[in-house]
Amino acid sequence: MIPIETAAAFFIASVLLALAPGPDNIFVLTQSALRGRTAGLLVTLGLCTGLIVHTTAVAFGVAVIFQASAMAFTALKLFGAGYLLYLAWLVFRASAEKIATGRRSELSYGRLYRRGIIMNVTNPKVSIFFLAFLPQFADPTRGPLTVQMLLLGGIFIVSTILVFGGIALLAGSIGQWLNRSPRTQVIMNRLAGVVFVGLAVKLVTVRQ
Repeated sequence: MIPIETAAAFFIASVLLALAPGPDNIFVLTQSALRGRTAGLLVTLGLCTGLIVHTTAVAFGVAVIFQASAMAFTALKLFGAGYLLYLAWLVFRASAEKIATGRRSELSYGRLYRRGIIMNVTNPKVSIFFLAFLPQFADPTRGPLTVQMLLLGGIFIVSTILVFGGIALLAGSIGQWLNRSPRTQVIMNRLAGVVFVGLAVKLVTVRQ
């Protein structure tokens, strides 16, 4: 088993990493501001579901494929960037009236949840990061490494839920205030579109 002190150190490191600006927490912030707290929380749950995929992949060694294969890395990276550009296109086309009439649920809860999953799973850097980060806190003398990796991944997910959930609640409050003005709604949509394009460019330009 993992000692308490090791688990605590890992949790603190995970919280600090979750707080660092990156594609996932920016995604939560923009969705919360545009569509409300519930949307942000659902995206957060989706992102954390994606983390389960990455944790499982690393624990069972699948992530090594993405580290060793440039083709697999590039394919997943391009798919993720394409999805971000699709989201940018959607928000650029959105009108203020759609938000002002309270139709934040225009996207179903399921679709918002899936957005978070796709956003996280299609970022190969997460698997490679986990592949480099998790083993630092595992020790073969304490038992099966696969079990330790899964436990560490679980701790990381808990820290992510806490940090991203806080971001969703705060951004949702800001979004409620901004949505009082149709002009502000249009500006928010445009800014969100720019953010998504920027994240897509950043994802395309990352190297293995």
